Amino acid sequence: MNVLRRPSGLSKFRFYSTQTTRPFVPPASLNHFDFRQRQREKPRPTSPAFYTARPEFYDQLSSLESALQHAKTALTSCHLLPLPQFAREALPPRVNAWVDKRELGLKLRSTLTTSRYRRVVLVLNELETYRAIAEKAGIAELQEGIRGITELFERADAATMLARGKAKPVKFDEYGRSYTLGKRKTSSARVWIVPVQQPPADKSTASQSIPAATETDTALTALLDPISSSKSNEPVSVSQILVNNTPLSTYFPIPADRARVIHPIKLAGLLGAYNIFAIVRGGGTSGQSGAVAHGIAKGLAAHEPAVATILRKAKLLRRDPRMVERKKPGLAKARKRYAWVKR
Repeated sequence: MNVLRRPSGLSKFRFYSTQTTRPFVPPASLNHFDFRQRQREKPRPTSPAFYTARPEFYDQLSSLESALQHAKTALTSCHLLPLPQFAREALPPRVNAWVDKRELGLKLRSTLTTSRYRRVVLVLNELETYRAIAEKAGIAELQEGIRGITELFERADAATMLARGKAKPVKFDEYGRSYTLGKRKTSSARVWIVPVQQPPADKSTASQSIPAATETDTALTALLDPISSSKSNEPVSVSQILVNNTPLSTYFPIPADRARVIHPIKLAGLLGAYNIFAIVRGGGTSGQSGAVAHGIAKGLAAHEPAVATILRKAKLLRRDPRMVERKKPGLAKARKRYAWVKR
C-alpha cells in the first residue's frame, strides 16, 4: 500500500506551500513617506498670529509695533533719542482723539477687551510722541509717515472734539480792556479789567523812593478799604475793584470773600496795576466771590501771559466743578435728617 498516495476525499482541497520566494513585508511599511517632506508640503500660515485666537488683532498690533520700532531707530540715528526729561517736558502737550473700543474692534475685526484696547492706545501715544519730536527736529518725511499711520485710528469728529475743550482766547477792545466770564456754583460774573493809567510823576516826589513792600501793602489796603487809604498822602496808583457798582469792601463784608477775590491779584503780583469792574448775578456771597475771582484770574492771564502758569498751577483758571448737592425727599437737606421725636 502506497502511504504517500493522496487520499481520494482530499482531492478537492488545494494545498499551499508555506515557503515563499520573497520575504514578508509588514503593511505599515508599504507606504514609503518622508515625514519631513510631508510637513514641508503643508501650506504655510499667512501670518505669525495664525494660530492665535485673534489673528487680525495681533497682526495689526505687530505692524504698529514694527512702525514704532522703525521710528525709534530713525530718531536714534539722528541722535534725538533717548531724549532728556527736560526736553520731553518742553514738548507740546499731547491731545489725541482715538476711536473708542467698539469702533477699534470693528476696524480690527475682533472683539477687544479693555486691556487690549489700552495696549493699542499706548503704542499710538508713543507714535504721537515720536511724531512731535520729528516735527520739532524738522524731519518732515518721518513726521508724515507717522501721521499717515495714526490718522487711521482717529475719530471722524476729532477736530470738533479737540476744539470743545479749548478755552476761547480773551479779546481786547481798542482801549486795551478785557472781558471775561467767571462762574462758581450758580453764580456768574462778567469782569472787565482795565490797565491803570499811571499819573505823571511829580518832580518834588520823584526823588523820594518808596520800598516795594510798602507799595504792595498800600495797594492792598487801597483795594480792601478805599476810604481810609484816600486819607493817606502816599503816592499810590489809583486802582479799584467795583462789584455791581459797589466797592469791594462794601459788597463783600465777610473778610474771607474779599480775600478770595484778591487772591489771584496777590498771587500774580499785580496789586494796583489794573482797575476791575464786575457784574455778578445768582447764588450767595461765597459763590459770587468765587465767580469774580475766576473771571479776574482769566483776565490777568490774558493781560500778563507770564503769570498764566502760576495761576494755572494754583487752579484759578479752572472753573470749580463742585455744586451744591440736591435736597432728597424725606430729608431736611441733602443729607440732614429730621430730629426723631417720640410720639
